[in-house]
Amino acid sequence: MVQKLVALQETPSQTAGPYVHIGCIPTFAGLAGVYPEDLGLRAVEKGAKGEAITVTGSIYDGTGWALRDAMFESWQADARGLFPGQKGADPKVNGFCRFAADGRTGEFTLKTVKPGPVPLHDGGAQAPHIALWIVARGINTGLQTRIYFEDEKNDGDPVLDRIEQRNRVATLIAKKTGKGKYRFDIRLQGEGETVFLDM
Repeated sequence: MVQKLVALQETPSQTAGPYVHIGCIPTFAGLAGVYPEDLGLRAVEKGAKGEAITVTGSIYDGTGWALRDAMFESWQADARGLFPGQKGADPKVNGFCRFAADGRTGEFTLKTVKPGPVPLHDGGAQAPHIALWIVARGINTGLQTRIYFEDEKNDGDPVLDRIEQRNRVATLIAKKTGKGKYRFDIRLQGEGETVFLDM
């Protein structure tokens, strides 16, 4: 006999947290010794060629609250625009990094080298950028976006050129705050909502 399910309640979902940190970056979650070191701990190794940069920012929900449980994965080319595994790529640039927002302030920090323009098959190039994948509370499917840089030539980038609402392009541009320092804030909704990509 099959039991009727009319009295059972649906289990609340935990979209991405708190368990995502435990599984993906256990040391950050306070669980030392699970791995020798968390996967994707650094985007670059000591001796990587190119300009060392630090990108800081926060991710804000629709109320303006900084999410303190967001986790990010970044992917980028080296200073010459080459990805790991490509001929001539800098072996000190991992390309991949996994990091989290600070649990008290909601601010994230990514230390890396500034990527170069990524060559395209037609002879053009994508503007220097860092791809981001974001998960946090309330985000049912990871969000994808990109970080471009205000002091680089972004005109002609095939992704930026496809954004029809041109005023929203600015939501993908990191602002220079000092030598090798950039600020990139992400807004999930509302005024200044960041452009998210389906890639």
